[in-house]
Amino acid sequence: MQRGWGVHRLLMVLWVWLLGVGAMFPAQATERVDSVEIYAAKEQEAAAGDDGLYLDAEVDFDLSPELREAAAKGVPLYFTADLEIFEQRWWWFDKNILQAERTWKLVYSPLTRQWRIGSGDLLRPEESLTDALLALRRIYHWRIGDVSALRPDKKYAARFRLRLDSSLLARPFQVDLLNRANWSLETPWYDFQFSISAAKRPD
Repeated sequence: MQRGWGVHRLLMVLWVWLLGVGAMFPAQATERVDSVEIYAAKEQEAAAGDDGLYLDAEVDFDLSPELREAAAKGVPLYFTADLEIFEQRWWWFDKNILQAERTWKLVYSPLTRQWRIGSGDLLRPEESLTDALLALRRIYHWRIGDVSALRPDKKYAARFRLRLDSSLLARPFQVDLLNRANWSLETPWYDFQFSISAAKRPD
């Protein structure tokens, strides 16, 4: 009897220790940015007078069961991409050259059983949630500013992330957000370097 109780206590101590290790080393987040590319307007766009600076990105993430359930009930979800470009200076703080932000709205209509996603007032229909999320997982040709803000052949540092924008959620969800641990989604900042000449690409 005493031996059985000793084994039981040993298992309890081991379980508590494992919980402590888990707290010290939390599970790795599944949200991540796989790649980002910044480039000047394509040749045909430049010929038409477009001096824009554009971004493509590959992002890997998934919605938690709670977010999927809320979205399927018609709760709009908002996702915001943040970009910052810096000029690195060894003698002083880095100089912020450009900041850009873009927000996508994801919404489902239970009445029409249709998903819609887009920026601003332009929401395009999609057949499934998976199709709708492709717009966030594969961000393509996002105009982030004017290429004139950068100097040719100069290397710049930049960082990018994608996050669920909780500030745009409906008011009742914002109030209860602290009790909704699974209502958070944010990639770590993705740091990279680029130059305009390296970013230019033909059609």
